[in-house]
Amino acid sequence: MDFGLTGKLSGYYLAQQYQKNGAAGKSEGMSFAELAAAKAAGQLDVPGMSFKDMWQARFPGAYYHTADAFNIPQGVWERNDFPFEKFFRNDLDEAAVNWKPNGANPAMDSSEVQSRLHSIAGQKSIVVPPELEDKMKNDPALANQVMAKVESFIAANQVPGRVCSHLIVLDENGEIARFRASSHGGNITGPTEEEMRQFEAEQAAKKKRREEYARLNEESALKRKLMEQEADERYYQTSITKKAVSIAAYDAAGILK
Repeated sequence: MDFGLTGKLSGYYLAQQYQKNGAAGKSEGMSFAELAAAKAAGQLDVPGMSFKDMWQARFPGAYYHTADAFNIPQGVWERNDFPFEKFFRNDLDEAAVNWKPNGANPAMDSSEVQSRLHSIAGQKSIVVPPELEDKMKNDPALANQVMAKVESFIAANQVPGRVCSHLIVLDENGEIARFRASSHGGNITGPTEEEMRQFEAEQAAKKKRREEYARLNEESALKRKLMEQEADERYYQTSITKKAVSIAAYDAAGILK
């Protein structure tokens, strides 16, 4: 029987054993032959290699799609009748991204669900938002970071001796927003309760830092505005004073009489 695991956690709780690949060597783009050779060798740190090429070099035969699939509601994503198998094709059907449930959720051990899980055994697929794809094209370091996060996730959800499949959906910031991992002939476990608490605590801390950063930015902007207003007022007062002094001097000299 195939067992599936779905989730929405970012890559935080996964093992951090993979370090960011640095771009070494020449800085200009690669030729087609060089890129093909790099992909064949499974190299990930080659200048000019796109995230798609990195993904498919690391996981030959893996599927790559560009779509805003992270917007799929978690409740829809976790259903057993969600058409996850359609993400393991070269042409991702838009209907799969916009799929809506209809009727009761079938049981995991139903023959239909098991058949669909079996059809994707051992395969991998990733869905990247267009916004993130554009960011990574202009930021190789970000592409390396996202790739490291994805690799760590797959490593953490790989069951030794089992045939596993992985479907990963990224959000616009490169976080793992949705995932499905299934193990053919075995079970797979998700994050522990302690890891969940740690993840939630870190997310809360990140939110607090973002809010504090926004507050400081707002205060800084207000301070700059007040300083500019004060400078304008001082300039105005100085101009008025100079003008008054000039008039007084002229008057004293009898120029204005």
